[in-house]
Amino acid sequence: MQVSNTSQAPVQHGTPSAFDGPQWPHLAPRSIYTSVAVLMGIVVFSASFVNGLVIVVSIRYKKLRSPLNYILVNLAVADLLVTFFGSTISFSNNINGFFVLGKRVCKFEGFMVSLTGIVGLWSLAILAFERYIVICKPMGDFRFHRKHAVMGCAFTWIWSLLWTTPPMLGWSSYVPEGLRTSCGPNWYTGGSNNNSYILTLFITCFIIPLSLILFSYTNLLMTLRTVAAQQKESETTQRAEREVTRMVIAMVIAFLICWLPYSTFAMVVATNNNIPIQPTLASLPSYFSKTATVYNPIIYIFMNKQVRLGAYRNEVEYSPSPASSPSVLPSCASSSPSS
Repeated sequence: MQVSNTSQAPVQHGTPSAFDGPQWPHLAPRSIYTSVAVLMGIVVFSASFVNGLVIVVSIRYKKLRSPLNYILVNLAVADLLVTFFGSTISFSNNINGFFVLGKRVCKFEGFMVSLTGIVGLWSLAILAFERYIVICKPMGDFRFHRKHAVMGCAFTWIWSLLWTTPPMLGWSSYVPEGLRTSCGPNWYTGGSNNNSYILTLFITCFIIPLSLILFSYTNLLMTLRTVAAQQKESETTQRAEREVTRMVIAMVIAFLICWLPYSTFAMVVATNNNIPIQPTLASLPSYFSKTATVYNPIIYIFMNKQVRLGAYRNEVEYSPSPASSPSVLPSCASSSPSS
């Protein structure tokens, strides 16, 4: 079954439009839609909890409001918005088997999910670059202040707006994709208008941030290894190097797991739009990328010692057990290398 522009034409004879009625069994069995709905339900609950917790903890505890943690809160906000505008709507649509909210909401969902998703993606790149600046000191004794953190967060939103607004103005478009229960950039109908946009988006919102992440973390690891080699007798330094190495590997793998399938799939189909492809397969990269809203906080934030302690304190303070007191927790004055 070949994927076509599902916002304009049915995929096969007898299939209702994406906005008119259930797409099962025309595009996929009802069980597929039910399974995706269950997945999105789990994502909505989990992502809302972990990202909400990060935001609450960051607001409640002053030590977590350091400039280097601003981008982590920015990431949590972006992930929370992806959950609200993307996963929640997808959950409802998959229960019903079609896009129940109409064409205008489809375009709005496509725009908001793209906007906030790319903000989250670029937040990971800015996070890496900020750590590189602070630890590797390429600018000498550079002091990272609040204004620098705010500039980094603002950049993610401005850059994302720059590249997600064009489909609302005629350069490509936001349309139902795959199972026709979520909307995104039109990467599968071909044509110079769509393909030029997809190629530009691929470069500006995947290749460039990925390159920045690899550059920053490679230099960070090299710097830490140099320090460790100079202090061979220091167990603390060697342990810090091992911890950062593990976290860097986890960060890069998580980034690639989240965005490589979607980006590669979009580029392949956009440049070879006659390739027959199942709607279920066409939907997988999009839904898979939405799961990043759950594991992003776990990898990037809860591996941060300060945030872990803050979250634990927050939980303890609201616990009915009198034996649990936040005063027994160690101070969070020092953070892990990831913070």
